[in-house]
Amino acid sequence: MPAQPEESVEALQWMWSEDTLDLPRLIDGSKRALFAYFARRVGSTEDAADLTGEVMLTMWQKAASMPADATEARMWAFGIARNVLANHRRSIARRRKLSERLTGEALVSGDTRPVRDDVWEALRALPEFDREVIQLIHWDGFSLADAARILGKKPATVRSRYSRARAKLRVDLAASGSL
Repeated sequence: MPAQPEESVEALQWMWSEDTLDLPRLIDGSKRALFAYFARRVGSTEDAADLTGEVMLTMWQKAASMPADATEARMWAFGIARNVLANHRRSIARRRKLSERLTGEALVSGDTRPVRDDVWEALRALPEFDREVIQLIHWDGFSLADAARILGKKPATVRSRYSRARAKLRVDLAASGSL
């Protein structure tokens, strides 16, 4: 296979030349088979499509190492697909491991006890901003001033919203018999 030229017009002519196997033809001839390869091995067609796209991108990036023989080039493409699939599976395993480790760990200020359902319900009843103030202060251990900086608000605003949110939580938890 001739060396790939540096100029962009010459590069396009090289890829589309009739006397050599070119990458666009390889991709066009392999895309359905690559998609089927992934569809049989992963849980969703969306993942299969994403992985197929990743293979095509890698093929473009490594076009200089594509074999000249059509059969070898197809095996090269499926070798890339195998590596992409292995990376995908490792990523899923890492996410699953992390998810298992974090499951049920909605922690309160370093306390290892999960948040009670009645507290969750009372928090969900608060406006989003007020809920975030409560969580930053009680769960994440920030001061009122720190929470104000994080939220991009004046400390006086956060202080008054915090006071109202605590009062509403107290009323809601008392009404549910939790206090």
